[in-house]
Amino acid sequence: MILNETTKVIFKRQTIRDYTPEQISDEMLETLMHAAKMAPSGRNVQPCLVRFVQDAQMLHQMHLDFKNLVGWETPAYTRFETNPFYHNAPTFIFIYAAGSCGMDAGIMTENICIAAESMGLGTCIVGSVGTLMNDEAGQKWKAPLRIPEEYDFQIGIAVGFPDEKPPQKPRFDDRIEVIRAADNERQ
Repeated sequence: MILNETTKVIFKRQTIRDYTPEQISDEMLETLMHAAKMAPSGRNVQPCLVRFVQDAQMLHQMHLDFKNLVGWETPAYTRFETNPFYHNAPTFIFIYAAGSCGMDAGIMTENICIAAESMGLGTCIVGSVGTLMNDEAGQKWKAPLRIPEEYDFQIGIAVGFPDEKPPQKPRFDDRIEVIRAADNERQ
C-alpha cells in the first residue's frame, strides 16, 4: 500500500458528531469553497449550488422545522435525541442541484470532507435534513439560501473543530475485489 500525504488524510477521515463552538477561519472557509468548486462533474456541467451557512439562529430554526416535520421522537439520524441535525457544528453546508446529479454532489461532498480533514476539521455527511429541504414545508428556506425553485437538496455536511475522537470504525474486507483477465480465462 502506498502512503502519502493524500492517502493518509483519506484513511484518517471519520465522521464527527460533536464540535467545539469555535467557528472555522475565513481561510479554512475559502479552502473548503475552493475544494467544492474544483470537484469534477459529468461533462463539466458543474450542476451543484453550495451554501455555507454560519448562522446559528438560522440552523436552529431549520432544525425546529425539521423536527416538527419528522417528529421529535423519530430516529432520523444518529444522536437525534441529543444533537440537532447539524450536530451543533458552527458551519453547515447545503448542496443543491437541478435534475439527477446525486453523483456529482457526492463527489463534491468527498472533496469538501477530505479538504476539511487535511486542515484538522471534522465533518459529518447529513442526508436526513433532505426530508425537510425537499418537502413543501422546507421550500421557505430556498429564498434565504438563494436557491432557485428547480433545485433540490442533495446532501449536507456539518463542519467544525472536533470535540470528540471516536475510534475508527471497522471496515468490511469482503466488499472489494479485483477481477483480472486470468480469472475470467479459467471459467
